[in-house]
Amino acid sequence: MPDPRLHHVDCLDTTGLHRMGYWEWGASDNPDVVVCVHGLSRQGRDFDTLAQALAPRWRVICPDVVGRGQSDWLADPMGYQVPAYVADMVTLVARLGVAKVSWVGTSMGGLIGMGLASLRGSPVQRLVLNDVGPVIEYSSLQRIGTYLGAPVRFPDEAQGAAFLRSISASFGPHTDEQWAALSRPQFKRSPQGDLVPHYDPAIAAAFKAVTPEIATAGEQILWSAYDRIQVPTLLLRGAESDLLSPATAQAMTQRGPKATLVEFGGVGHAPTLVAPDQVAAVQAFLEAGR
Repeated sequence: MPDPRLHHVDCLDTTGLHRMGYWEWGASDNPDVVVCVHGLSRQGRDFDTLAQALAPRWRVICPDVVGRGQSDWLADPMGYQVPAYVADMVTLVARLGVAKVSWVGTSMGGLIGMGLASLRGSPVQRLVLNDVGPVIEYSSLQRIGTYLGAPVRFPDEAQGAAFLRSISASFGPHTDEQWAALSRPQFKRSPQGDLVPHYDPAIAAAFKAVTPEIATAGEQILWSAYDRIQVPTLLLRGAESDLLSPATAQAMTQRGPKATLVEFGGVGHAPTLVAPDQVAAVQAFLEAGR
């Protein structure tokens, strides 16, 4: 299958405009659209395997959330917040020229999807939440905070991939080829010629400002948003996830949209949607809505 096409859309922030990159798979005139949004320090190419599986039937859009990948960095790092990302996605959907989209969101991408799906008049018609919910375990935030924004540099892709593997063991088993494909877009060349993470290290500023008290207050807001969602929802969970607890996952099946829960053994936070069973679960859910 051909490589995805890279496009950009201008979005508004508190200091002006920023460009958000997004990758497009499948026929550009296909009205059936799936938007796939990545996790905190990742980028849209995470979804290459899933997008290739979906592209024969869907137009698949995989944005690089602002501050990541092919998107601009913000002048004000405190703008790296979910409500601002939701606003960017409203702009993106308007650019796509469709009334409805299906949504696949991993971790942060799921929070963005929850926010968008909870809005009156939302374009989201089916929602996949990948290992995330209204309650985010604070211990998981602390774990992520140990490496987010760290000033690391690598001489080559192999050493960069090895580093990512060391901090991403919870993603579950991957072949060397799969891991190389997931890792390659995560780096860019610095002016000195070595490889550095392909995201703005300042995204760590807002993230590390979260205290246990702020996290608890955020739960109430997120549960309120979740309870407003009225579209079919699939909840994916790594059976060993330290971010989405079994109790939160079960509660999500009983309130709001009453999500259908699918768990994957041998995986923590978060399933990468590369393994065939993970791809099949998403594909079957989306096809059920056609």
